[in-house]
Amino acid sequence: MNIKVYVPRDATALSLGAGRVAAAIEREAQRRGLQVQLIRNGSRGLFWLEPLVEVATAAGRHAYGPVSAQDVASLFDAGFLEGRPHPLHLGLTEEIKELKSQQRLTFARVGIVDPVSVDDYLANGGYAGLSRALSMSPAEIVDAVTQSGLRGRGGAAFPTGIKWKTVLDQPPQQKYVTCNADEGDSGTFADRLLMEGDPLMLIEGMTIAGIAVGATQGYIYLRAEYPHAHRTLNEAIAAARAAGYLGPNVLGSGKQFELEVRLGAGAYICGEETSMLESLEGKRGEVRVRPPLPAIKGLFGQPTIVNNVISLASVPVILAKGADFYKNFGTGRSRGTIPLQLAGNIKRGGLIERAFGLTLRELIYDYGAGTASGRPVRAVQVGGPLGAYIPESQLDTAIDYEALSAIGALLGHGGVVVFDDTVDMAGMARYALEFCAKESCGKCTPCRIGSTRGVELMDRVIANIDRERNLQLVEELCDTLLHGSLCGLGGMTPFPVQSALKYFPEDFRKTVQ
Repeated sequence: MNIKVYVPRDATALSLGAGRVAAAIEREAQRRGLQVQLIRNGSRGLFWLEPLVEVATAAGRHAYGPVSAQDVASLFDAGFLEGRPHPLHLGLTEEIKELKSQQRLTFARVGIVDPVSVDDYLANGGYAGLSRALSMSPAEIVDAVTQSGLRGRGGAAFPTGIKWKTVLDQPPQQKYVTCNADEGDSGTFADRLLMEGDPLMLIEGMTIAGIAVGATQGYIYLRAEYPHAHRTLNEAIAAARAAGYLGPNVLGSGKQFELEVRLGAGAYICGEETSMLESLEGKRGEVRVRPPLPAIKGLFGQPTIVNNVISLASVPVILAKGADFYKNFGTGRSRGTIPLQLAGNIKRGGLIERAFGLTLRELIYDYGAGTASGRPVRAVQVGGPLGAYIPESQLDTAIDYEALSAIGALLGHGGVVVFDDTVDMAGMARYALEFCAKESCGKCTPCRIGSTRGVELMDRVIANIDRERNLQLVEELCDTLLHGSLCGLGGMTPFPVQSALKYFPEDFRKTVQ
């Protein structure tokens, strides 16, 4: 009997030894004369259990983890191919508490399917959204996305449907769909997990976008530091094209859509949409002055959709199940689900997809099990290196765009980095300014010069050199950055600095050792 065994192939699992585990399973099965079909799936996102090995049984998939290559022989001895007990046995995968309580829409197939198999994708509901889109008019597709309440998951939270309608309303001409997969925020990995675990979801979403606005060419702008995602995306694109889901005649509809991956060059600023477009054109990654908006004059001067990976990967489920289905998740103006990424000083890091509305405290303790150090949580940074620091007293804030904005924070790409009570918040404020100085494209003076002056000021504050005057100058500098920068890099750098000053003032007035 050919038994299916699943071992993740994504970067996180590989870094924890999944490749060695997969090789050991193949060797042990061969030694015992057993027929095993090894499938390299994506990670379920429960990183403390990786490498997570799953076995398909009549009762469902049984999980074992974290598995090392040294554990493989004992797993075979215990009968894990039949789902039998072992010290690493976690029971049925779908019954794992931290997985069962999630609401996975965008990540519904991640960890379940072979990432580059069109047949597997179709067997698990894939391409239902594209099939429905092909039966609709472009305006109907755009209206469905608008009615779903989907907002940009890359950080700006701009309504996706409005952006698409702007491109649709431009006169017939060459139009483009671009995916910003330059996932550069610290503590974020949702884009990578999806591209490595279910790339066809992104490909389907981009194809729907192209059909919706009349674009015939798409580009995935991928950060160069993601070699596994690069290989997986190219394999999946080739498979989709071979099956007729990409090319000059998508599913015999007469609609054309082509897609290719372009690698970035490691510049954080290219996470900003106009810098990304400059880089795609082969130029230096540098912010454009707006207007005109990319939806009107974007890539090569043509109307262009610019969306994040998770935004585009959310589209297939909206088309397949309807705008109302998607809209029923979430709260207020934050509709649908959000993949949250837990990192930093956390016991159980990983990806959790939930509808908007759960609190930071629920996320950190119910899913993350508190700090890895066992010490109290002191601060949480949400939204990447330019996100505000949220003190423990505000952990009951709901995770949605408006609730976080009300306390001076932002959701960004959904990265949540946890710090315990040993963190030096003056040092973290300095880091934000240093990060901006290193990553600035240099086009505007507040960001280019202001961030460098900010690092110098923070060094004086920390060294207790004319501390009060320099703290006042830091505040004034933050105001200049906030109101004078061309884009969000300089404009958001004040958030971590100001929040650290507001909630942790004692760290800026420590006695110099």
